[in-house]
Amino acid sequence: MVQRRSLPDVDIGRALAWLQRGATYRAVAHRLEVSPSVVWRLQERWRATGRVQDRPRSGRPKKTDARADRYIVRQALTSRTITAERIRGQLRVATNIQVSTQTIRNRLHNVRLRSRVPAKKPKLTPVHKRARRDWSARHSRWTRHQWATVLFSDESRFNLMHPDKRLSVWRREGERFNQDCVQEVLAYGGGSVMVWGGFSANHKTPLYHIQGNLTGARYRDEILGPIVIPFLHPRPLCRTTTPHRIAPGWLGPSCSSREFTEWNGQPAAQT
Repeated sequence: MVQRRSLPDVDIGRALAWLQRGATYRAVAHRLEVSPSVVWRLQERWRATGRVQDRPRSGRPKKTDARADRYIVRQALTSRTITAERIRGQLRVATNIQVSTQTIRNRLHNVRLRSRVPAKKPKLTPVHKRARRDWSARHSRWTRHQWATVLFSDESRFNLMHPDKRLSVWRREGERFNQDCVQEVLAYGGGSVMVWGGFSANHKTPLYHIQGNLTGARYRDEILGPIVIPFLHPRPLCRTTTPHRIAPGWLGPSCSSREFTEWNGQPAAQT
């Protein structure tokens, strides 16, 4: 995290309010991503002068005015994946102001906009979202006893050679290709293993190794029939005598098919 050496006006008021409520310099600095000394100087300036604005200082004036700063922020919020280089070019065309990409980033940092890796989530259509919302509404008042009768399941893929997540290494200059600083990879990823498993409040299913593509027919014949059906019946060791149930549409994409409808007697929810 790169700490700022000054605070924009919007954060100055927040910092003083937190300090008046008893927050420490370090706590305020952590929340605003600045050095504790910045917060301390702000507090001391407020106590001594009753003002929070920085005193006039020498130095090169800003190349962007308030209107240009708003334009930069607006471009970043309109297109969240736009690059600083692209914003710089659009600013030059729109205002004839030429600045560096670092200046673009600085203006965005001043309003707490920072470039981050986007979070990943499944692609959902409006129909999917509506179905999930309706499902949640129908089950929002379920008791723990009711949830204890549900089987939750999912499929997961595990790489054999290296993890999916991006790795980082600590290295010195010139150590880029040291054996300890490289990640060895194989063509086509080195292979992976796909497994299926499920659990309820008191039991778990066997872990099933999925080989090849899992079609709806295979899901029915290899998982629903031999694994899920025995799990749904009451168990002597289960705390509740209520038969386990399955929530259609929450077992994975392979269940949302004609095979699941024929097996379960009701259509799978398209979620």
